[in-house]
Amino acid sequence: MKWNVFPVGPMCSLRRALLLWLVPLFLAVACASAAVAYWSYARMVNDFMDDQMQQLATAIAANQGLHPVAQSAERVHKRGAYLVQVYGADGALRASSFDQAPLRMPQDPGFHDVAAGGSRWRVYTVPGGGHGERVQVAQSAEFRDALAAERAGAAVAPVLLLLPLSLFILWALARAMSLALRDIARQAAQQDEHHISELSLRGVPQELVPLVLAFNSLLRRVGEAFTTQRRFVQDAAHELRTPIAAIALQLENMRQDVRCEGSAGRYGQLHAGVKRAQRLVEQLLRLSRQEASGADGPAIVDLQAQLRESMNTLIGLADQRSIDLGFVGPQPASHAVTLRCVPGDLRSLLDNLIENALRYTPEGGVVDVRLLQEQGRVALEVVDTGPGIPQELLPRVFDRFFRVPGTNAEGSGLGLAIARAAAQRCGLALTLRNRADRSGLVARIEALA
Repeated sequence: MKWNVFPVGPMCSLRRALLLWLVPLFLAVACASAAVAYWSYARMVNDFMDDQMQQLATAIAANQGLHPVAQSAERVHKRGAYLVQVYGADGALRASSFDQAPLRMPQDPGFHDVAAGGSRWRVYTVPGGGHGERVQVAQSAEFRDALAAERAGAAVAPVLLLLPLSLFILWALARAMSLALRDIARQAAQQDEHHISELSLRGVPQELVPLVLAFNSLLRRVGEAFTTQRRFVQDAAHELRTPIAAIALQLENMRQDVRCEGSAGRYGQLHAGVKRAQRLVEQLLRLSRQEASGADGPAIVDLQAQLRESMNTLIGLADQRSIDLGFVGPQPASHAVTLRCVPGDLRSLLDNLIENALRYTPEGGVVDVRLLQEQGRVALEVVDTGPGIPQELLPRVFDRFFRVPGTNAEGSGLGLAIARAAAQRCGLALTLRNRADRSGLVARIEALA
């Protein structure tokens, strides 16, 4: 069974896990150190004080004429002064150093722990001389406990002072580990299909090296997969382009030989299928060129200049279908609107959106390209007067090779998929919506928030 040391839920964190496990450990060690220190000092204090009491009692017993010095209650209880009491052979108290009422304690020889006068006492009794007298020395047990606790506290104080420092160092080390992981994540997040490179092992802790090596192995395989995919698309498109063009040419040559009405219908279907195949090959080649151009890296691109170039390229298609292709936006003399992206991606995005609008707008329709500035942000809209897209199918039109059922316009279902991929690489959001005023579609691109 795998033992998970990390908390579950929001507490699942390296720093929190370290604190959750090590802080109780530090506290337990501090408590254990305090207990051991208290026991050790209590034993040492008791042994030392017992020896002093024994020597004092023996000295007083050997010198019968020695009178004990009076001690106040404060000195006895607060400062641990010895309390001396002398008993006669009849057990009567003859002398006491306590300035308050004498304390009646057992007179048995040796050491005893007794309670008298509302306090606890450590008592040593020894016979005195040869007349049956007894000398008794007592000391406050509370004083001994306080002295042992004071010495134990002094010994444990450095540990308690080091505990916050240790926690701070632990937190800092955990933060450094977290930053190292975030740096690895940042390097991994910067990878894309055009710029896949191995993560650097410089400054990576030894414990994280296997993770980074696994990432690098995965990145190599991903890079090889992208390269294979691009090569396949490019090779397939190039290989298909020539035979499809030959078939289209042969069909054009056969046009004059198709005379009967039934053959003409089947010929029309075949011709439309070949046109769709040609369109698909063109889109695949465009996709291949777009992905290849992404390897050149981003640059500062003039959006208005790129728009004019794309519209000039597609003006022939607009004239062929008698579509009014217009531009609405700032005058050329206005300040330039720039984007930082791969030029090929931006060109592919604009070409696909404008061409898509021209192909799906009926002959004699209108396609407007609008460059807008809203609240300091730039947006671009391509508005057509075509049939629009059913609302329930709008989320699916970005899927590759998906075409809206019942559409008669030539297409391969790749245009919007290519446009969305290019928009994402440019840091733009591409959205579609049907026009509210009349039939038609609005394709809008704007910077991601």
